[in-house]
Amino acid sequence: MAQESSQSSIYDFVVKDAQGNDVSLSDYRGKVLLIVNVASHCAFTNSNYKELEMLYERYKDQGLEVLAFPCNQFGHQEPGTIEDIQNFVCTRFKAEFPIFDKIEVNGSNSSPLYKFLKSSKGGILGKNIKWNFSKFIVDNEGNVVDRYAPTTSPLKIEKDVKKLLGIS
Repeated sequence: MAQESSQSSIYDFVVKDAQGNDVSLSDYRGKVLLIVNVASHCAFTNSNYKELEMLYERYKDQGLEVLAFPCNQFGHQEPGTIEDIQNFVCTRFKAEFPIFDKIEVNGSNSSPLYKFLKSSKGGILGKNIKWNFSKFIVDNEGNVVDRYAPTTSPLKIEKDVKKLLGIS
């Protein structure tokens, strides 16, 4: 527990990429981050991946990063291996943003990153993640600014992304 309390910034976390390598989120220092728990077999999959890729393409050169974390906790809608997931996302949606290793976002095995995100911005149903495609936006100083429901389309977040990027 002491380790989690010492993590006071998004930049204090190390996560696994799709190849199992450690990635320090401090590598994203100075970027606006949109962190999303994703699934390949959800009713929200098509619209969310398309719109996440649209946002990424529009704003990656201005400092936006989309970080996708596959999760199989909701309706077992992300059952595949990380290789299956990457192939699906990259082939079907041509996604260029990073897809990380599968994680859990709720419960005793919740990733430390998601424990931090949830404690920073609670949701309508308390701190737990409600479903696939819950979204957190982090400013370029590493502060968790807002949390969006799974039903909030990524393009509805565009105005907040632009504001954090300093684009009018």
